[in-house]
Amino acid sequence: MRRIRVLIVDDAVVVRRLVTEALSADPLMEVVGAAANGRIALAKIPQVNPDLVVLDVEMPELNGLETLREIRKDYPRLPVIMFSTLTERGAATTLDALALGANDYVTKPANVGSVVAAIERVRSELIPKAKALCGADAGGVSATHVEPRTLPRIGKPPVRPATPPPPVEVVAIGVSTGGPNALAQVIPQLPAGFPVPVLVVQHMPPIFTKLLAERLSAQAQMPVEEARFGARPDAGTIWMAPGDFHLVVRREGTRLSLQTHKGPFENSCRPAVDVLFRSVAEIYGAASLAVVMTGMGQDGLRGCEDIRGAGGQVVVQDEASSVVWGMPGFVANAGLADKILPLDQLPGEIVRRVEKGRRR
Repeated sequence: MRRIRVLIVDDAVVVRRLVTEALSADPLMEVVGAAANGRIALAKIPQVNPDLVVLDVEMPELNGLETLREIRKDYPRLPVIMFSTLTERGAATTLDALALGANDYVTKPANVGSVVAAIERVRSELIPKAKALCGADAGGVSATHVEPRTLPRIGKPPVRPATPPPPVEVVAIGVSTGGPNALAQVIPQLPAGFPVPVLVVQHMPPIFTKLLAERLSAQAQMPVEEARFGARPDAGTIWMAPGDFHLVVRREGTRLSLQTHKGPFENSCRPAVDVLFRSVAEIYGAASLAVVMTGMGQDGLRGCEDIRGAGGQVVVQDEASSVVWGMPGFVANAGLADKILPLDQLPGEIVRRVEKGRRR
């Protein structure tokens, strides 16, 4: 089993050592080189032949974005994970990098208390993403075809009743790795005057979700906002779960409201797709439409089981168009998906299902 070969690019020697130590503890990871800036990195890539590049955002001579552009010219399929700071500037640059073709990102540890804690933080976040992008054996597995290897035990999917489902009253979207670009292809194609609310969980930390919502809103035909506690999930608005907060729908009498909270992590995530989907199934029942797009892990699997159990509908992104076919793959392989579609067909399918049974 060949190890995943990693090139670390960061101008800070302390950071290079920290990442090297974090990765070297895993038997499937091998640091084959380090570079202090983008120019050195570009020269080293053909020498060390990495399976993955961990790329700093802010560097002298050739920064992360400039380096990424050059990497994509010559190595369009080489996985790149950005290593960014948890600041507004770092988040904005990271979103730019994802738009330019970076596969994922990890935020640099801050205020964790010790070097040991920092190493553990990097190890826990970076290694799973590296393995998901490169394949666990790093041999012959492309970044877009990482298939779920084991399925958790799950009950038999509910049989669809003979009667058609009621009109859709909410669209709930769950997405992770590759999500910003996937959302940028789906959200702008949903029409103005969309007759139901859209609720989104994108696995991202604070600051990132706010900036992503602002960017999507600038492209979309309806407003995209970071969810606020107590806001009404009105039709024609897209609400995104804020980083580090779960998003749920609650009913108080006849009034529906959005609530955000810091409940326990689920699937190592907060916000978690399962938390949102579970509340959607409880409140909207058979009038729910869940959409699961690209992402590592299996967040959303149990929530889709709840939505199908309530009579709702589930659509997932297909393997070929996913950066990582983890989240949608688990749902599809569990038999919970009503339809499996490439990314470019998802907007039309969402609109079709929302309009079905609804008078124009």
